[in-house]
This record gives sequence, structure tokens and C-alpha cells, in this order.
Amino acid sequence: MTAYQQARDEALGDPEAFWMRESARIDWMEPPTRALDSSAAPLYRWFPGAWLNTCANALDRHVTAGRGARIAIQYDSPVTGTKRAITYDELLDDVSRFADVLATLGVGYGDRVLIYMPMIPEAVVAMLACARLGAVHSVVFGGFAPAELAVRVDDATPTVVVTASCGIEPSRVIPYKPLLDEALVLARHVPAATVVLQRPQVVAELGDRDVDWSVAMSAARPRAAVPVRATDPLYILYTSGTTGKPKGVVRDNGGHAVAMAWSFDAVYGMGPDDVWWAASDVGWVVGHSYIVYAPLIVGATTVLYEGKPVGTPDAGAFWRVVDEYGVSALFTAPTAIRAVRKEDPDALLLAHYDVSSLRGLFLAGERLDPDTYHWATDHLGVPVIDNWWQTETGWPIAANLRGLDPMPIKPGSPTVAVPGYDVRIVDGEGTELPAGQDGAIVIRLPLPPGTLPTLWGDDQRYVDSYLSVFEGCYTTGDGGYVDEDGYVYVMGRTDDVINVAGHRLSTGAMEAVVATHPLVAECAVIGVHDDLKGQVPRAFVVLKSGVEIDPAVLQRQIVTAVRDQIGPVAALKEVVIVPGLPKTRSGKILRRTMRGIADGRPELVPSTIEDVRVLDAISHLLTGGGQGGEPPPRP
Repeated sequence: MTAYQQARDEALGDPEAFWMRESARIDWMEPPTRALDSSAAPLYRWFPGAWLNTCANALDRHVTAGRGARIAIQYDSPVTGTKRAITYDELLDDVSRFADVLATLGVGYGDRVLIYMPMIPEAVVAMLACARLGAVHSVVFGGFAPAELAVRVDDATPTVVVTASCGIEPSRVIPYKPLLDEALVLARHVPAATVVLQRPQVVAELGDRDVDWSVAMSAARPRAAVPVRATDPLYILYTSGTTGKPKGVVRDNGGHAVAMAWSFDAVYGMGPDDVWWAASDVGWVVGHSYIVYAPLIVGATTVLYEGKPVGTPDAGAFWRVVDEYGVSALFTAPTAIRAVRKEDPDALLLAHYDVSSLRGLFLAGERLDPDTYHWATDHLGVPVIDNWWQTETGWPIAANLRGLDPMPIKPGSPTVAVPGYDVRIVDGEGTELPAGQDGAIVIRLPLPPGTLPTLWGDDQRYVDSYLSVFEGCYTTGDGGYVDEDGYVYVMGRTDDVINVAGHRLSTGAMEAVVATHPLVAECAVIGVHDDLKGQVPRAFVVLKSGVEIDPAVLQRQIVTAVRDQIGPVAALKEVVIVPGLPKTRSGKILRRTMRGIADGRPELVPSTIEDVRVLDAISHLLTGGGQGGEPPPRP
């Protein structure tokens, strides 16, 4: 039996023994006496009765062990020309004092703190300070507009909001405080205070409930870590895959800490002596799991990069950082590597840097296409490793386990189901399909530690959204198949979520904005293939009868509305006027068919001759026919 087979069989056959053994990777204030609580199934909890503090596991224990001088964070900000090495000693001091700032403002055990910050060390400090107090943080990506921010404020009801005066991109400075102020006007909930980190690029005007970060820190004193239950929430992270009230994915303290420590070792092959770079953002799940928690819990060095590594300052930015800090492994999205390839197709810039420290390139967030895989493999000369997971799971579902049992790489597959995940492929009736057959990807319950135990404040919505489609299973919303060797192939979403450069975005949310335009009678937003970003949204609109508008003007108005209400991250740039939208007999728009045409795989048949004509017109546009002209004749 291989190491992988042994771990897989034990994690599924005897999860109590497997995860109790792995729980020894964590320092507990009150150790667990059992691993899994299934008394409220399908709502499972891990390590009931145990007590710990996640911040103490990420910082204090390393300092106590004499590793305080080890660099915890390498902060690299080409957009500000700033670099800073932060040791575990220094990070612990900052975090424990900011915990005092939050406590002074009324934040205590179980309270929520919303964090709206760019990629700066203070964002990590704020997250860990919340964990230190037993408070629950909710980080909102800085690319979200006020309306999206407001609904998260109302759902999480934070006691305090932590922000910065601005975020900085390669081409512009974004004032955060006005966006936050507008969101708080839109929101029903009123936080007690807002802590503002003033940055020199933009100095924000402070109001009556605003607190200056630096002033507050100057009077703060270190706070000790508060014991919390393993089943207490550590954070809320809202998904982008819904319309209306957002889904707040909850992550607990105990199961999450164990999963982070185990996966950083087993999946990525990283340990306390490694330098790790996850080139993502703390506002996304990758940032939570593998910029902040996993590397710090293990005691490694994590690179915190402010800016976009591609094109800033050049296509060699990835290689410059690897060289400068001796990065052991890099984690990014395929989009980023495609962008590097576009700017530097022959990898000429790679020759300017020493990347010999690099042991692997990990890619996730979207499907890794074979061309990108081969280009990176040929030029870097290290394993290029796909891995597949979700905001909800918090760590990989399928991966090539480099620290446990490295396996041959098959382009197009993230390799095998990670121990603890019982992955199955089923048809629409829930019947398991044989190897090679395409179906819905589900995971048999219980999910392993570190995955979502529920949605914030709404157990029933969690059951309805994820656990009710197939009995005894978590529905991933992705489709694919498993080959005869057990390799998983993820072919794409089965719901209304598209993946833009590794960011999961709801086409339904975009449609809701497009539909508010006064001239739009009907609309559909679908994801279409893009060589750089994997997918990009494209809006198809039917105008109200008798109205006319310049298509360029309509496109500009709709793109602006989506940007204002959802944020630039939505990346909607193309709006196409069509005579109608194809529908089923019950009147539902054939979005799946439209997606199928875009991917070269039409799957449903429209119900009327008129829908056939409309679908032909849309097909013409999707396959490069442009805004006007006649579609080719249908056989």
C-alpha cells in the first residue's frame, strides 16, 4: 500500500483515529478527547470539547520555542517601493497590541470585526488580533464596491470595521475610506467604530467614530490569547456565487488549525524552514488559508506581495521575488502564468534571476490548461502542480500530495482526492458513475476538518444550498469525472458561477444589475472562454420594444453600473444586443445551452423555431461573428 492509499483509507475508514493523530500538530489549551461529533448530522463538528487559540498557534508557540527571530512575513510592495521583513517576535508584538486596540473599542469573544484592507502587513495583524481575542473576522476584498460591502456589514453585524485610507494598484490609487463611508450609509447596521490606517498616498478625513490606527497603537499594551472552543468560529468569508443575501462561509478554530498544519505539509510539502509565496489576496480564501494561517501555524516564512506580480514592474516580477527571498514554492492562478507567457513567451526574463530555490509551482482557482502547464514545466524545470478546492472547503479537495506521496502529473487533472474527501461522480439521480463518465462531483459526508461546518447564522440555508441535492453528500457545484487511475478531472461549474482569473463570481448578481437599465427588457450573463483569464462575463440584452440606443453607449452604461454595484473584480466589459433569448418550454433562459455554444458543447435544444433563430444569432456572436451581420444558415 502506498502512503497515499494508507492515508486515504484511514481518513475515510477511521476518521477518528486519523484526525486525532494529526491533531497533535496543534498546541491545545485543552486537548481533544474525540475527533468527530455527528450528533447533529448532517451538521458535523470537529474536536468537540477541545480548547485552543489559533493566534497562539500561529505566533506565540514559535516565539516560546525560540524561533522568534525567524522571519514570519516578507512584505514586498513594488507599488509603493517598500520592502519589510517582519519576524515572529515583531509580529506577535504588533498583533497582541492591536488586540488591545480592538478590546478597548468593545470587541470581545464572539464579536465580529470586518476588515477592508489592501495587501499590507496590517491586514494580517488585524486578522490575527481578532483570533487572539476569540473574535470573528470577516475580510472583504478591496475590489468590492460599497453596495457589496454594505450587505456584508448587515449580515456580519461587526462591532468594529478596520480599514486603510487607500489601496494602491499599478496604475491608480483607490481611496478606501469614501467607499467604506458610502457602504455604511447604505447599511442598516452601524458599527461602534472604524479603525483607519493612514497611508501617505491618501490621508483620509476621520469622523466622530473613526480611530487612527497609529494613535491607538501608541497607547496599546499586549493582550494575552483568549481560550476558545475548537468549534467556535474563527472567521466568516462571503462567497461571490449568489444573488441577494451573500453566503457567509464559517470556518471554525480547531478543525481549521489542524487542516492547515496537515495540508501545508502533506499537500504542498512545506515546513517551518521554507519560504512560501501564495500570490493571492487576503480577501480570498487562498489568502486566508495559505498567505496567513497555514504558513504561520507551521512556522514558515510567507511572502505578502502588494500589487499585481504580472506586468508590475515587468513579466519577471515572479522570478525576482523567488530569487530575492529564496522562495521554496509559489502558488498562483493559471491566469497569472498565462499573462507572464503573453508578455515573455520565450521566458527570456527568467535568465536574469536565480530561481534554483523553487521546488514547485502550484496552480489553482481555475482549470489548468495543458498549454500553460507545458510552458511553465519546460521553462522552470520544476513540477507544475494543479490543485482543486473551493471557498467552502478552505483547502484542497484534489491534489498531488507532494509532502505525502508525490504522483505522476497528468495535464488537465489536479490528481487525486485528498485524504479525508470521499469524492464521487454521480448522475442527476445521485447514482454513482463508473470511471471515465462525466457527472456531478459530490463529496460524501462528513467533510474533513477545516471545511465549512455551516453558513453564518443560517444552518438551514447551508443544508438547502449544499446538502439537499444528493442524499448524504456535499454538492460542489462542479462537474467532471474520475479516470481509471483515480485522477479527478474538473470540467467546470454546473450553476451560475463563473471563474474569472481565479475569482468565483455570480453571473446572477451581474444579471440583476444589468436588468436595472431602463432600456433592458431581458438579459443573460454567461462566462465565455478567455485565453488570459480563463473565463470572462459577457452580457446579452434584449431591448424594450420601440427603443433604440447606440450599442457602445449601452455597453458603457452597463459596464459602469456593474463596476459601481459589484466592483471592478466583476470584469464585465462586453454587452451584446440580441433580438431575444432562447428559452425552455417553461420559460427559463437556456443559459446552459449558451454556455455550451461558447465552449463548443451545446447541450440542450430550444423549444421553438423562434428560439432556434435567436440561438443561431447568439451562436454567431459567441463564435466570433461580432455585433452585427447575419448568422450562417442552420442545417
